[in-house]
Amino acid sequence: MSLAMQWIVLWGVIAITASILGGILAGIKNRDTSYWIAWAFLVPPSVLWLLLLPRNKGPRPRQPRLDDIDRRENGPL
Repeated sequence: MSLAMQWIVLWGVIAITASILGGILAGIKNRDTSYWIAWAFLVPPSVLWLLLLPRNKGPRPRQPRLDDIDRRENGPL
């Protein structure tokens, strides 16, 4: 395996591991899990930022579903 391929595989393993860790930490810290999983996959050091953030008080924020966005923008059928 070439050196470039090894770096690509290494980055992939790190990105997947960071996204799993980001999802777990986001759940513990009461944050939006899908947001943090995506950012941890794209930028693995963002897990460190999440680790430094305080725990969110209140209900966990969530992204609106696409159906909710469509209803809000276009009204009911």
